[in-house]
Amino acid sequence: MAEPTSTPSSQFAVGWSGGSGIAYGMRLVEVLLQAGHTVHLMATPAAFRVLVHEAGVAIDPVRPDLAGLFAPALRANLRVHAIDAVEAAPASGSAGIRATIICPCSMGTLARIAHGFSSNLVERAADVAIKEGRPLVVVPRETPLSVLHLENMLALARLSAIVLPAMPGFYHRPGSVQELVDFIVGKILDRLGVAHALVRRWQTPSQKPGLTSPWLEGEEP
Repeated sequence: MAEPTSTPSSQFAVGWSGGSGIAYGMRLVEVLLQAGHTVHLMATPAAFRVLVHEAGVAIDPVRPDLAGLFAPALRANLRVHAIDAVEAAPASGSAGIRATIICPCSMGTLARIAHGFSSNLVERAADVAIKEGRPLVVVPRETPLSVLHLENMLALARLSAIVLPAMPGFYHRPGSVQELVDFIVGKILDRLGVAHALVRRWQTPSQKPGLTSPWLEGEEP
């Protein structure tokens, strides 16, 4: 695993929308909380459905207990906001949010953010990040991509958003789904400058015959 370096505690806004890949969003929140950061968590009604179908979580859509998804020891720095809570911290540019991450980001949510529609707190949080010039990371998980999808991603990229599709690599030789999830979460944290030890860092392979990966040399990652 990579050696983490210390980073000061910060506030992050994390939005879950209805795209596939809720495991990425859950792991992201968990890792940020484990690192001592404060997380402002928001989820769309569609995200609740994804939680049921992909994570097998029985959740009440009327009174969803998102905090209950995480270990009690991690909840002290978790702030869960209702999707219509326009008074919540992520909706304000003066709240001191370091970055906003929409993970997973459905194509509908991505389109509305790209065109300035703020119909709920997730979209408003992204809009605030853009207007304040703060990091915004959107993590779409869709394939194939239509021209509309690509144009909306380009529009966000031109607004300085980080478009980070959930496309896990395999050069680290993953042995589990969890390692694939951590690969993407690690990429998100790297772009935000947040220390972590989720993935092995690539090193230049040696010139030994037949060795094409630094992890074939028996070295500790």
